[in-house]
Order: sequence, then structure tokens, then C-alpha cells
Amino acid sequence: MSDEEDITGPPPSAYGRRQSVCAEPFNPNSVDDDDVQKIVHPKTDDQRQRLAVALKRIFLFKSLDMEQTSEVMDAMFERKVTSGDNVIDQGDDGDNFYVIDSGVYAILVGGRNVGEYNGTGSFGELALMYNTPRAATITATADGTLWALDRATFRRILLVAAFKKRRMYEEFLDAVPMLSSLERYERMTLADALHAEKFEDGDCIIKQGDEAEKFYLVEKGEVKIRMTQNEQVEELAHLKKGGYFGELALVTKRPRAASAYAVGDVTLACLDVGAFERLLGPCMDIMKRNFSSYEEQLSQIFGTTLNLTDVRA
Repeated sequence: MSDEEDITGPPPSAYGRRQSVCAEPFNPNSVDDDDVQKIVHPKTDDQRQRLAVALKRIFLFKSLDMEQTSEVMDAMFERKVTSGDNVIDQGDDGDNFYVIDSGVYAILVGGRNVGEYNGTGSFGELALMYNTPRAATITATADGTLWALDRATFRRILLVAAFKKRRMYEEFLDAVPMLSSLERYERMTLADALHAEKFEDGDCIIKQGDEAEKFYLVEKGEVKIRMTQNEQVEELAHLKKGGYFGELALVTKRPRAASAYAVGDVTLACLDVGAFERLLGPCMDIMKRNFSSYEEQLSQIFGTTLNLTDVRA
């Protein structure tokens, strides 16, 4: 008997279809973890390791802290499927959220195949988040393994985490002068798109000459900006909470003009290039106005006039 066969699976009701879901209001402020009976499905070391790998690829879990991630892992249970099994049916009420460990799954809308998941991904969150019927049928086209999370735990942990993340970043963004031109709903959208990245003292966050992929706001700690020109290295700026960097290469679509290093432990709020272009349009004029002051500063440091759009590593 294998280790996995020694593990008791979830109760039968965990797999059963929910016959009805009332569209009850969900107030994240009203959640009290002390009153919640937390669900734990025991797992072998191998199962937990596989689940941890699968969760790292899921965007929804990026806003969770270590304690919340551990609680989600405890509450998830393994579900084996065989080819032809319908994991969820279009029109049903939402019962579980699913993360793919292995297998291939067809996405069917109105009986028409509109795509597939192959070995990775997740599905089932929309019905749980918005109390709507399943928007598609998901059918296994090969044997596979899924990790399932019940509706109550999903809403309590993931929706509360998303709410707290938005509120925290809204307060943070309100204090960033460059973003003052954004409407409140624009800041809310920006808050939802941000994710945190942490660095230790001396870590290189971006490197001069590299292609640009992200825009950064300093959430906690300090960052120093350095440029190398004609073998001369100079510190251009020392940024603290509310400071930002990385916009130059994204606006000009050029390689990074300088390097950024963590000073002590640093937490950054990051925005990928697609979200940057989509959400920060109203701030572009402000950023471009700053370019002339950057060039003047570089001229004073290096004793020559530099066009930032032409800087190379």
C-alpha cells in the first residue's frame, strides 16, 4: 500500500454537488478567524510538496502570507480523475476551487470546446467569488490529479486577503505624489494589479542594460539607484517609502538605464509592463517631465550631456 493510500480522503460530501447557493453578502470586515473551525486534510510529505509546487504557479495565491498559504494547503484535498470525468458542469452552483496537479482538461461552453488546461492552471474561482453558476464545463480528457478547496475556505481566506491587499495598497498609493492625478477607481484598479516582492540587503533588483519588465514602488525599506558610464559608477538616487523607479525603460521602451539595489530588507510593490501601460496612462506626462531633470542630474555627475533614451549598459 502506498503512502497516499494511507491518507484518509475527504468526506463524501466534499465531492458532492451543491444543489443551491444563496447569493449571501460577503463582508470581509466581519470575518473573525477565532470563530472559524479550520479544515485540515492530512497529507503525505510527497503530496504537500506537489501541492506547494502547484500553488506557486497560481496568481490568486500571490497575495497570501505564509500562514494563509499553509492554511490553504491544509484545507485542500486531492481528487483523482479519469478520462471523461466532468469536474464541474456549466450551470451548476460552485462547490470547490481546483488547482491542477496533472492531467489535461477540456473547457466546454454550451457543448463547444473553447480551450484546455494541460498539466497546470486552476479553475472554478469565478462562481465562488461572485455567487454565479458555473460558466463552463471542465472535462478530464486524460487521467489526472486535482487539488480542491472548499467554497467556504476559499471565500474566507482568498477574498479576505484580496480585500486587505486592496485596502493596504490604496492607502499606500494615496501617499505617492506621482499618482495624485489618478481617480479613486483608477487607484483601486492599480491596487488590485500590484504584487509584493521582497529583497534582502545588497540584492540587485534591476540591472543596467537589461530589458524592462516591471515598474516598482518602494513599499518598505530603501533602494539605491546606480549608473555606470565610461567605467565610472555613481549613485543617482536613494529612494524611500513612496519612491518609484523602473518607469524610464518602460516609457522609452529602452534597456534599463541604471541598476537598483536593496538597502536592508526591502518590500516593493510591482507592476508588470502590460498593467503599467494600461493603468498608468494618466501619469505618463508626469513621468516624461521628470526625464529632463534626470538628464540634468546626469550631466552634473558625469560632466557631459546624456540623452536618457540613448543610454546603454
